[in-house]
Amino acid sequence: MKRAHDMFLFDDDTFPENSEKDEKIWRNTKIRSCFSHVIKAVEESKRRKADELLRLPKNNKEGIAAIVANENSPLAITDGSRHTGWVRAVDVEPNNEWFVSGGADRIVKIWDLASGQLRLSLTGHISAVRAVKVSPRHPYLFSAGEDKQVKCWDLEQNKVVRHYHGHLSAVQDLALHPTLDILVTCARDSTARVWDMRTKAQIFCLSGHRDTVASVVCQSSNPQKSVRSLALHPTLNMFASGSTDNIKLWKLPNGDFMQNLSGHNTMINSMVINEDGVLVSGGDVGTMQFWDFKSGFCFQKEHPPPQPGSIDSERGIFALCFDKSGSRLITAEADKSIKMWKEDLDATEESHPLMWRPEILKKQRF
Repeated sequence: MKRAHDMFLFDDDTFPENSEKDEKIWRNTKIRSCFSHVIKAVEESKRRKADELLRLPKNNKEGIAAIVANENSPLAITDGSRHTGWVRAVDVEPNNEWFVSGGADRIVKIWDLASGQLRLSLTGHISAVRAVKVSPRHPYLFSAGEDKQVKCWDLEQNKVVRHYHGHLSAVQDLALHPTLDILVTCARDSTARVWDMRTKAQIFCLSGHRDTVASVVCQSSNPQKSVRSLALHPTLNMFASGSTDNIKLWKLPNGDFMQNLSGHNTMINSMVINEDGVLVSGGDVGTMQFWDFKSGFCFQKEHPPPQPGSIDSERGIFALCFDKSGSRLITAEADKSIKMWKEDLDATEESHPLMWRPEILKKQRF
């Protein structure tokens, strides 16, 4: 007995090493047993035509909302969740053929707008990408991130051609002037900086904020100072500003206050307005609300489910963008996903009733 005990004493409480073949068999079995429904859905989606857009169901218990069609859903078409970190920025190119996204995985990705397929990945940032913008006048793409870098990418060569140095902390947002070769950035160093796009020279350093400058926007004349989130109306000489719990509408060029929109009771991270006067606001808890810009009436609320594997805290909407037709909406979210939404052309007053009360929106004189 002692000899037998000594013989096996060395292997006490240890397991034999798994071979590479055994490890591969175990992994394949685990994938088939746990993710078979996802694999089937992905294979089904690949067989669809490139121009066939998918719907996002509201009550999907399995959590595969990005790839399962549901005829009862009023909105949503496709989802490309290929970032491995939070998606913090999104923008559509002027010809409405592709869009760009940037995330916490330090990668800038270019996607086909019609099919949602990945076209190109651009690497170079050493920290999270917080802002991306496509130039309407040049074949350039601009990106900024928490590595304090602002990069200009040549889309014909797919490489960085310019760097803009000067910020002392993470760059939060950037904006391009619509008619001039001017670039504006803002950062955690409490400054907004104006750059010459061609020479890389800093024109102005706008200081005065006491904390992080989170958003900037440019227009043809009389640029406004930034707040938490801003959105210019594409046809009216007005803009909207978003704060912790409300949205304010302002008139340009004097900055006259017009109206207050309340009801989005969370931090508003991003807003966008299309030519039909639909204002969309996205919040920290993943809520998205649709407003009529003129009346201030909130006619629809959406709370899309997070991607499988995401936790409840990863439900924030960080960026919103309409395509050039104004009919499709792209959202960049904390659950590492990009979602694309479109209007439900079959919607009627009976299927989507509105709680419309004009008397509560009448302006009062004091």
